[in-house]
Amino acid sequence: MTKTEQKDIGDYALIGDRNSAALVSKTGSIDWFCAPRFDSDACFAALVGSAENGSWQLKPKHKVLGTSRSYLKDTLILETRLRAEDGEVAIVDFMPATGADTSIVRIVKGLSGRVNMEMELTIRPDYGRIVPWIQADDDGRIEAIAGPHRLTLDSEIACESKDGGIFADFVIEEGKEVSFALAHSFSFGDPCPPIDARAAFEKTRGYWTGWVEDCSYDGRWRDQVVRSLIVLKALTFAPTGGIVAAPTTSLPEQPGGSRNWDYRFCWLRDATFTLVTLMEAGYGKEAEDWRNWLLHAVAGDASQVQPLYTILGESRIEEIEIDWLDGFNGARPVRVGNAAYSQVQHDKIGEVIDTLHQARKYDADGRDHSWDLQKALIEHLEKVKDSPGRGIWEVRGPEQHFVHSKVMIWVAFDRAVRAIKEDGLDGPLELWTKIRDDLHREICQKGFDEKRQTFRQAYESDELDASCLMLPLVGFLPADDPRMIGTVKAIENELMVDGLVRRYDTSSSDDGMSGDEGVFLACSFWLVDNYVLQGRMDDATELFERLLSLANDLGLLAEEYDITAGRQIGNFPQALSHLSLVGSALNIAQHHSPVDQRSKGSETPGNGES
Repeated sequence: MTKTEQKDIGDYALIGDRNSAALVSKTGSIDWFCAPRFDSDACFAALVGSAENGSWQLKPKHKVLGTSRSYLKDTLILETRLRAEDGEVAIVDFMPATGADTSIVRIVKGLSGRVNMEMELTIRPDYGRIVPWIQADDDGRIEAIAGPHRLTLDSEIACESKDGGIFADFVIEEGKEVSFALAHSFSFGDPCPPIDARAAFEKTRGYWTGWVEDCSYDGRWRDQVVRSLIVLKALTFAPTGGIVAAPTTSLPEQPGGSRNWDYRFCWLRDATFTLVTLMEAGYGKEAEDWRNWLLHAVAGDASQVQPLYTILGESRIEEIEIDWLDGFNGARPVRVGNAAYSQVQHDKIGEVIDTLHQARKYDADGRDHSWDLQKALIEHLEKVKDSPGRGIWEVRGPEQHFVHSKVMIWVAFDRAVRAIKEDGLDGPLELWTKIRDDLHREICQKGFDEKRQTFRQAYESDELDASCLMLPLVGFLPADDPRMIGTVKAIENELMVDGLVRRYDTSSSDDGMSGDEGVFLACSFWLVDNYVLQGRMDDATELFERLLSLANDLGLLAEEYDITAGRQIGNFPQALSHLSLVGSALNIAQHHSPVDQRSKGSETPGNGES
């Protein structure tokens, strides 16, 4: 791809092994790959640069006349079909799900004719900056070494190294196959053993199809729900259970703009719905692993809990700009790390408390070994509940009293009160009940715009914010409360574009960044959930199916959607978008309802003085 050609994020597919992930283009080029972890330095960075910054291309030599692709049913194994002038081939791409080392396997299959193929592998560690030392051993294995990292290529055909790259030309006939395997190991140890591509294929297919069998959803959108669950599983770091928000960095929220963030980390804001949705979908082990990651990440002084952590639970995530990369379609800067880790976001503690509350409800023996930690978090909230913060969207402008953040503080005290009343845990019931009820009155008075009959973004603001759609989802108010009906109406009137929901008006807000952005897909799913709770089932189904139609041909969703250009934008694929899809499907089905599970039992006041 030349620098003048525009990339479309919807043209990419995800493969992964629960340690890392890679993105494969429609033309069969792997343009993004970090090894050995999701948040490791990329060795293929063409996605946010050019092919010279690292990619792995497999393509016919002659003109490609047509392409198609699909995942093997109920797996993360990708098959890309390329029809050229001299025949047709299929490229099967996957990352062995049960391998000890992070690796990529590519199998080229001849479907018709005799297709002349070429392979070009450009390995560039440190986000496309370093040219590695490349050497071949006596058996034809090729190693590329840069510092502590080694990438080893096994191939069934002869490859040569020149000009810092690895190349091969070959002919694939109908019914024949050629395989390649690229594996990461550390240069100070032994290289990984050769990979049997076909055995790895069978093992990986069996892994995914076996995992999908546990899915409890059997409704009309099962294929889309299963695909989203596979994405969530693929974005889960196997050693810890942490789920990255996305496997990419710096895919812009605004085409050509500067809203470019690194999402290869774990956010607490998604914690509760992650746990509840996984449980309701039939994946208790994954939910338990996520809870355990959460407990380990936030362990320590309550005042130091952060909005996000690494997949290992590490706390320091310094943000830097990579100035040698041109960015996705020229959107700069390209960022690595995320400075939001140090922001003041009080809602994060509400998410932690609610997650552990829901985990307690699912725990058959009712034990909670983390109650002392939860009490410490609540006691910290007592001290900071009246101070402003950055909010769920991590704005880089002034700190404010964001309504969603205040509601999540309320959630923390509500769940703590319920823990004492319902589960017999110890704590100052009278004090926490008073704080909870006082917060409810304060939010309804200061966070509600009587004139416009809607909750607002912040106490000091007249702006609307789609995060207010969360209020009934967490049990703060019933969905049919007049204030929520008014809020939904206001969001429909002022934040919807072509039937989809923006987070807030970024074009005029003082959030520290310039420019507008696309519609935020998770917010539209939250509106679906509100429609369900308000009994507007036709509206819920219509909007849900509209959202499904925005996915690419493989069922993958980014963070946002550009209505004008008709394409996905933001980091891809986005865990929150897929998590919200699954949650909304379960909510519409009603017999499984993450919203009901999360909000039931909340002692929400009626329509009176609060």
